[in-house]
Amino acid sequence: MTITGFLYSNGMIFYPPDTPPISTFLESNPGAYTTTRTHNNTSSLLFWDRHLQRLSNSVKILLTSNPQFLFKSLNSTINPLLTPPPPPNPMWESTIKSLVNETVNKVLPVALRETRNEGEELAVTALVTGNTENLSEVKGNVYEALDVHVHVGSHVPHVFGVKGNGARVAVVGPGRDIAEAKYSDWVRLRKPLEKLRPPSVTELLLSKDGDRILEGCVTNFFVVCRKDDRNEKYLGGNENTFPYEVQTAPIVDGVLPGVIRQLVFEVCLSKGIPFREVAPSWSEHEFWQEAFITSSLRIIQRVEKIQAPSSWQSLELKALKEISWEEKQFEEDPGMITALIQKEIMEKAGL
Repeated sequence: MTITGFLYSNGMIFYPPDTPPISTFLESNPGAYTTTRTHNNTSSLLFWDRHLQRLSNSVKILLTSNPQFLFKSLNSTINPLLTPPPPPNPMWESTIKSLVNETVNKVLPVALRETRNEGEELAVTALVTGNTENLSEVKGNVYEALDVHVHVGSHVPHVFGVKGNGARVAVVGPGRDIAEAKYSDWVRLRKPLEKLRPPSVTELLLSKDGDRILEGCVTNFFVVCRKDDRNEKYLGGNENTFPYEVQTAPIVDGVLPGVIRQLVFEVCLSKGIPFREVAPSWSEHEFWQEAFITSSLRIIQRVEKIQAPSSWQSLELKALKEISWEEKQFEEDPGMITALIQKEIMEKAGL
């Protein structure tokens, strides 16, 4: 039997078939969230401590700068007393982690008791929302105004390296606001981009100008590029060891600080692979040898084909069938750098 989903929300556990799909739940509830999966036959959560840290940061960012993405029907500004103190603030982080773990522990054991198909794991999403009704009663303790919801569903892990299993991506729209936080309203805001999705494309990429690629709608984006001999400022690696460098857009350009994104950096540093935080430029795609996308559900997925519109303005002026596309096809097998990074991350995860 395949688990369709369990949800802990408002003090109750919802069972299939009463649990909505995760996209529906996120679209209808504001807040900061994170998604990971179990591994090793549901024995543990993948990089869970890193996810809790990122979730804590996302809540803090929304609460201090964009509370409308945290609270539903917010009609007034947040009381300054409710905002978290500036970092470093171990109490803030430990309290958020405790609230989330407490909720996860109420629903995950229920899902684990269900029978799963061979090879299935569980996708776990924790959403922290602001409770508008509690705002008037809160007296300086911001935690009293926060609720935690947890959605658990089936997940079949992506198999790396299988021919025909690569991602097909297309550059279709602008970057998102408050990209440094992972928030549920993005599920709704990205919907208009779907009308620009070319046939067979599995992930949509974002760009501010049609040239510099930032990230995917639900992934971080990387390329392995032949190095520019004129540039010797690498964050990792020895330029004499590898003829290539790994490139991905920096956080300041407007990308999510993904958990796997950070692990890619750590692997590059440990293995001496040169990398730069610079947005990959489509105008230089002839120098791209490999490309891959990352997320906690996919971990790493190689890109087999990428498309970009011949004219960036055409995305706003034309229907999908009228848009002319440029394409770059990669080799069918994962490249050497992509495979090495994937292997090292899997070892870190104990997979």
